[in-house]
Amino acid sequence: MTGFRRLAADILAELEALRAADAPTHGGHVLSYVYDSGLPELDELAARAAQLVQPVNGLDPTVFTSVAAMEAGVVGFARRVFHGDAEVVGSVTSGGTESCLLAVKTARDVWRAGGGQGVPRLVAPTTAHAAFHKAAHYFGLELDLVPVAPDTGRPEVDAVAERLDSRVALVVVSAPSYPFATLDPVAEIAALTAPLGVALHVDACIGGFALAFWPDAASGALREWDFRVPGVTSLSADLHKYGYAPKGVSVLLTRDRDRQRHQYFATTGWPGYPVVNPTMTGSKPAGPLAAAWAIIEALGEPGFTELTARAARATAALLTVIERIDGLRVVGAPTGPLFAVATDDRVPPARRVDPHHWADAARAAGWHLQLQPALTQADGTRLPHTTHLTVTPVTEAAVPELSAALVAAADAVRGLPPIDGAALLAELATALPGGVDALAATSAGLDADGAAAWLTAFGLLGAADTGGALPDRLAPVLALVAALPAQLTERLLIELLARVVEPHD
Repeated sequence: MTGFRRLAADILAELEALRAADAPTHGGHVLSYVYDSGLPELDELAARAAQLVQPVNGLDPTVFTSVAAMEAGVVGFARRVFHGDAEVVGSVTSGGTESCLLAVKTARDVWRAGGGQGVPRLVAPTTAHAAFHKAAHYFGLELDLVPVAPDTGRPEVDAVAERLDSRVALVVVSAPSYPFATLDPVAEIAALTAPLGVALHVDACIGGFALAFWPDAASGALREWDFRVPGVTSLSADLHKYGYAPKGVSVLLTRDRDRQRHQYFATTGWPGYPVVNPTMTGSKPAGPLAAAWAIIEALGEPGFTELTARAARATAALLTVIERIDGLRVVGAPTGPLFAVATDDRVPPARRVDPHHWADAARAAGWHLQLQPALTQADGTRLPHTTHLTVTPVTEAAVPELSAALVAAADAVRGLPPIDGAALLAELATALPGGVDALAATSAGLDADGAAAWLTAFGLLGAADTGGALPDRLAPVLALVAALPAQLTERLLIELLARVVEPHD
């Protein structure tokens, strides 16, 4: 065909140049967002499988029967490794957020069908993924967050019990939580919810497919958290994390067919084809599903066990490194291939290491760790600001180099006090029209241009709407996030992300 505006080679060369500016997705230098098996042949298999179904529309498995076969295979594998029996059914979704949204939507509809009155409630620990905030917002539930212990990240079972009433449509627990890798007390909470007929969802999106094959699981040392716990009604786990599939693909499992049917949307109330959707989307790609299916077929349980063992060994090695760094501490007792690091307040200030300065120093050396802000919970207790590390199988080969970089980064910033967000905000206020008080007062009605002006004053946005890159140091950004009112921070972050992806020509 001669009608193409540009040559394919030129287009791909431009895409390669754009990709060169990204953080590296392979090799273990990014300890969040990406899940590298370390096996190039697995990536090649996934890409080839996705290419084979590129034109397929996952909307209708009665037309594209390959979709039905692959989904049945993926759900069957997930049901088996998460110890579900024949009454556990499931769907493949576009990712963890969609799985969580559907779990909440299903629980709400079951609660209503059972005669629930008023506004349904969703009870979850403070550490539950933000997807549940989104679900409560989208589906009209009241979100009741249970504070967790700052030193462990674990919710108290009694605090959950106090919140259970006739309006609770769903309780959520994590296996493990993203912020601190805490394995919530699933069995203890299920013992409360099951007798009351309250649904319990286990969010295993990040670590589920790792915990299923974790070394402690085989020995029985890992506490039960999946469908072996009788009161668990649904469970989500992402295949684009420790299933090593390309994004985005997740699985949502539900105990009881009748309950799971509330997940669906169906209508014949228009003159087109009958619409029957098990998930949020209609037309959807089959590529991620095919890739996940192919990887499961290639690895089987032995392959997943071996890859998980690599991630487990790397995690243990890195935890030992952190424990030996004066001024840092691991938060709680993390479960699985992730953990969070905070300042060790037990040592004198001159020996302390601020986790955000530490992450910035590591980033300057080519290692991307994830900064997490402090948070004041509903009961007034404060969760520390931390740095998060997600460990993958490929990390094992990088442990020596990464360990040296983490130690060097700590040495470079030891004794440097954390950034005082309030002081930084006061300093920046001199460049803001009307100062901080005016900013806080107008945040609710801040328009796009007004929000962009504040972002420019904070140094987070290019002055000429260029989209501007984030600063080299993220510690000041996270300090501002913690210091500003939440409503204002959220409005500014919306503007920042929206501007970054806007066209600039």
